Amino acid sequence: MANIQIRKYQDEDSEAVKELFTSGMNEHLPSSFMHVMKQPLTQMLLMCTFCSLMASSKSFLLPVLAVTLLLAGVRQMIAYMFNKHIEASLKNDLNNIGETYLNREDSCFWVAESDGQVVGTVACLPAEDAPEFLELKRMSVCRSHRGMGIAKALCRTVADFTLDRGYPAVILYTSMVATDAQKLYEHMGYKKIRQFLLPEFFAKIINFTLIEYRLNLEEEK
Repeated sequence: MANIQIRKYQDEDSEAVKELFTSGMNEHLPSSFMHVMKQPLTQMLLMCTFCSLMASSKSFLLPVLAVTLLLAGVRQMIAYMFNKHIEASLKNDLNNIGETYLNREDSCFWVAESDGQVVGTVACLPAEDAPEFLELKRMSVCRSHRGMGIAKALCRTVADFTLDRGYPAVILYTSMVATDAQKLYEHMGYKKIRQFLLPEFFAKIINFTLIEYRLNLEEEK
C-alpha cells in the first residue's frame, strides 16, 4: 500500500467522497440488470409479450421491438431505484458527514488518500437496529486503486475502532449483486447472518435482497 494514508474525514473531502460513493453504486447497475433478467417472472413476461405479438401481428419486427422496449424499461426502472438510493444517501449522512459520524459518540468516518487524492472511504456508527454493535458503512474504493489492500486496511480500521470502544462485533449490510464485496468481507472473517428482501415494491418483484454480515471480535482476539 505504497503512498496510501488512512485518516479521518475532513470537510474538504466532501465532493470526492460523494463522487466515489456515486461511481461505486453505479458499478452495480449491470449486475443488477442481469439479476433481473434471470428472474422467472421477467422471462415469462418477455416470452408472453413476444409470442402474443408474434401470433397477432404475424410480424417478426413488432415483437422484437416490443421486447426491446421492455428491456429498456426494466433497465430504466433499475437505474431509477439506484438513483433514488444515491439521492437519499447524499441528502442524509453524506451531506453532513461531520454531524453524522464525527460529532457522535462511537462513530467515525475515514478516507484513504493516495498522493493527495481520496481513493477510499469507510465509516461506522452504532447500528440502528442493533445498538450493541457498530455498523460498517460507506465502504468504497476507487476502481483504479483496487487490489492494493486498501479495502482490507479500511476494514481493519473499523475493527480496531470497534474493539477500542468495547463493542463485541461489527455488522454490515451489502447487496446480493456486490459479489466482490462479499468475498472481501468473508476473507476478513465476516460471517453471513441472514439474507432478506428490500421492502420496496419493485425490489420485491425482482427478488432483490440484502445480506447481513457480522464480525465477532471476541473470536478474533
